[in-house]
Amino acid sequence: MLLYYITDRKQFPGPEPRRRELLLAKIAEAARAGADYIQLREKDLPARELEALAREVVGMVRETRNEKRETRLLINSRSDVALAAGADGVHLPSDDVPASDARAVWSSVLSRNVKRATRNVIIAVSCHTAEEVRLAEAQGADFAVFGPVFEKVGTSLCVGLEALRAACLVGHMPVLAIGGITLANARACLEAGAAGIAAIRLFQHNDITELVGKLRPLG
Repeated sequence: MLLYYITDRKQFPGPEPRRRELLLAKIAEAARAGADYIQLREKDLPARELEALAREVVGMVRETRNEKRETRLLINSRSDVALAAGADGVHLPSDDVPASDARAVWSSVLSRNVKRATRNVIIAVSCHTAEEVRLAEAQGADFAVFGPVFEKVGTSLCVGLEALRAACLVGHMPVLAIGGITLANARACLEAGAAGIAAIRLFQHNDITELVGKLRPLG
C-alpha cells in the first residue's frame, strides 16, 4: 500500500519557529519510516519562503530516506517552487491546471537542464468524484488522492466508501483515500479498492515508524 503524508505546520503548537522545527522533524521521521510520498502543503507561505523551506526539506528527505523504500517529495500546486527546489513532483488541487499542462512545464524546464533531464516528474491530483479521477488519468496524472472519504474534524463533508469504490474502478492509476483516515478505517479503504492512504493528522499526531508498521500489513 502507498502511504502519503501531507504536511500542515499550523497543527503543531507554539510560535512559527517552533512549528517549523516540529514540521522538519516530522518530515524526517516520515522519510526514515519509508513513507512513499510527502506533500509539502504550506499554502500560506509566500513563494520565496516556501522555496527556501522546500530546498531544506529536499535535502533532508534525501539524507534520511529509508534504504528499502524511497520517499518522494511533492509540492502543493507550485510547479515553479518544486522545480526550483529540486522536488520530485507536484500535487495539484482539483481546480488547478490539468496534469498535462503541469507535465509540459516540467518537461520543458528539465529538457534544458542536462543534469536533471532524466528525472521523471510525479504528478498527483486531488479528486472528489469518479469523473475527476477519470479526467486526471486521461490528462496524465500518476495517481489521484480521493475524498474526503470519512468525516473530517470540523466538517460534516464526506463522500463515503461507495464513492471511493466507484472512483477506484474508473481507470488504472492508483487512487489513494483521504479524509478522516484512521488505523481503524484504513482497511476499509483498501477493501474498497484504494491503493493506499493519504493523511495529515494520522501522520502528524502519531509516531510514524510505529504507524507504518501497523499500516503496511493491511495492504
